[in-house]
Amino acid sequence: MKKISIENLVFATSNKYKVAEVNQLLENITIKSLTEIGCTEDVPETSDTIKGNAIQKAEYVYKHYNVNCFSEDTGLEIDSLNGAPGIYAARYAGPERDSQANIDLVLNNLNNNLNRKARFRTVIALVIDGTILSFEGIAEGHIANEMQGEGGFGYDPIFIPEGEERTFAQMSANEKNKISHRAKALKKLVEYLKA
Repeated sequence: MKKISIENLVFATSNKYKVAEVNQLLENITIKSLTEIGCTEDVPETSDTIKGNAIQKAEYVYKHYNVNCFSEDTGLEIDSLNGAPGIYAARYAGPERDSQANIDLVLNNLNNNLNRKARFRTVIALVIDGTILSFEGIAEGHIANEMQGEGGFGYDPIFIPEGEERTFAQMSANEKNKISHRAKALKKLVEYLKA
């Protein structure tokens, strides 16, 4: 098996928070964002699964920009909402991708529901020289009754991971990166790249 070059790996996202989180996790590997390779268009994600969206984004960037890359798609699955918001996590309250509106809608839909069990699911799709691989990470937990904490992004202020009493937003980036769904998937990606 030939040695994989990880010098110029592109992360198929323009989300600066995700790029910062991933760069911190990857340690000695520096990645480029879509902005850095001149990709400003909306990368398609029209699959009905998290894995499908991750693969679709990575394949698009590989084919259109001729770079080895990886992408991730993350969903928040809430049991008592039949798995919603799921793949629509970023657009749950509308196409504007407004995190506060998304959180408000989740809390409103849960109302006083006692079953608040939920999980974050991340799938990372890697395209290296046309070969596609995927890596999954899951963080089990539950939804808080109200927002707590100032850190993180997205649903972090209302997601309490298993074994914790704090939300992701109340943790330091370092603490979150030890147990998050994205960290678990990335660990698998890094182990593959370094193997």
